[in-house]
Parts: sequence; structure tokens; C-alpha cells
Amino acid sequence: MARARSSLRSSLDWFFRDRRTGRILVAHFPNLPILLWFGTVIARQLTAQGTTLDTLLEWAGSFTLGWWAIDEVVRGVNPWRRVLGLSGCIVVVVGVIARIQG
Repeated sequence: MARARSSLRSSLDWFFRDRRTGRILVAHFPNLPILLWFGTVIARQLTAQGTTLDTLLEWAGSFTLGWWAIDEVVRGVNPWRRVLGLSGCIVVVVGVIARIQG
């Protein structure tokens, strides 16, 4: 049992440990792409649905979320951040496909 616990602890440590600082990192202060994406989400709440501005904000949101996701996949400081980025890429691709299909 102790060996299994040690193995789980080691795996979790590897998954969440920041490779630069050595600290456990699950989340951090939002970076520019996420702040911009969040801005598009808020702005869309203030615009009429189906308008040109709404569509522009929707595409801008997809772009900024994709920017963040790709950055996390490429430069994520631990496997958790890279998996999170990959998940973001999937969300963006599915959303864009759904939007194009109408």
C-alpha cells in the first residue's frame, strides 16, 4: 500500500510540478490571451445576439482562446498545463466547426 501511495505521489508530483521553479502549479494569474478571451465573453453579453459585432467577438474569442491553448501546449510548464492547452485546442476546433456548419 505504501508503495502504491508513493507511486501515486510521484506521478502527481511529475504531472503538476513547474519545471522552471520546482513548485506545484495548477493555475496561475491569467496571461494576455486569456484576459482578452474573457473580455470577448463579457463584451458578447453586452451585444445583441446575431449582430455583426457579436459574430466578430465570437471569432475574436475563438482566436484568443486558440492562442492561449497553443501557447500552453508548446510552452506549458508542466504536463497538466499542456493537457489543459490541448483541451482548449479541442474546444476551439469543435466550436469553429460547429459555427462553420451553421
